[in-house]
Amino acid sequence: MKFSCEKALLSSAVSTASRAVAAKSSIPAMEGILIEAGETLRLTGYNLETGIQVTVPSEISDRGSLVLSARLFGEIVRKMPDDVVVFSSEGYMVNIRCGMSEFNILGTDPEEFPELPSVEQQNSLTIKQPVLRSMIAQTLFAISDNESRPIHTGSLFEVDESGLTVVSVDGYRLALRREEVEDKKGAESFSFVVPGSALGEVEKICFSEENVTVTQGARHILFQTGETVLVCRRLEGDFLAYRNAIPRNNNIQVEVEARALLACIERVSLIISEKLKSPLRCVFGDGIVSITTKTAIGDAADQCILSGDGGGLEIGFNNKYLMDALKAAPASRLRLEFTSGVAPCVILPAEGEENFTYMVLPVRLKAN
Repeated sequence: MKFSCEKALLSSAVSTASRAVAAKSSIPAMEGILIEAGETLRLTGYNLETGIQVTVPSEISDRGSLVLSARLFGEIVRKMPDDVVVFSSEGYMVNIRCGMSEFNILGTDPEEFPELPSVEQQNSLTIKQPVLRSMIAQTLFAISDNESRPIHTGSLFEVDESGLTVVSVDGYRLALRREEVEDKKGAESFSFVVPGSALGEVEKICFSEENVTVTQGARHILFQTGETVLVCRRLEGDFLAYRNAIPRNNNIQVEVEARALLACIERVSLIISEKLKSPLRCVFGDGIVSITTKTAIGDAADQCILSGDGGGLEIGFNNKYLMDALKAAPASRLRLEFTSGVAPCVILPAEGEENFTYMVLPVRLKAN
């Protein structure tokens, strides 16, 4: 095998493919990157859960394939001078040259590398990369890390005539984003659940303004952006019926500047830590919300101006859950809806289209 490639292009491709490489595996080949020089140069990382394959522009002299340690190959290419990298191999011995630098390292048999699953298209959709990236970023925080309900360790993708809805839920909060899709093929409406670990990688490969195509197969999902393909397994099971879980017709509604409320909560949270946990006690009055908390080292209080009357509603929240929702909300002004001190808080945009909904469950407060 022999090929030459621009150092910057090769380094970027190795770094992208490495994100799906197993950190530790009983199969040594899975800690490596599969390099295939055929019609094109392809680099593949696969950990049996998520696979990433990148096609790199290069000049191929001799065809072939082998597996190289992802960590070592990545470090070598990254530290090479900015020039053309010339890669050649005889058997499993690999020679990598760039400028005046030269390395000879040992590769492994490509036959030991597991084959990337093929995805037979059932349904597909096309959406702009920045839109999908923002939808993932604004819902990923609410994915559950509790393995006892595996279905909730991923996000639900639901496609219908109104567009794409992405929903994450972890038992304490819910995050929902909705956007129109450029193009869809297949059934009128379809849905699937993508593991959170794979979505974190999808977010990273969506870095241009181009489209991304999402293909639903029988057991896997494929995301394709330009020269990069990501394949991951689908999560099976019954996802929460989220439409019934979100309370509407809430009788208490107030509006608030997201950044002002977030800054207020962050100040009060300074005395809360992993060791010193305490809920926020929020009292929604007429035109103002008072936020207090008390821990073993002292107490803190702050106030934030709002529009509307909360009727003196007192409600407790986990500070982190409330802050996560406020940070993710893609609107500067928000509407907070309540029914009582023990019912969820629903966070929506104050004006414009309702393209996101966050729900945070309250924490029971001890009597003063």
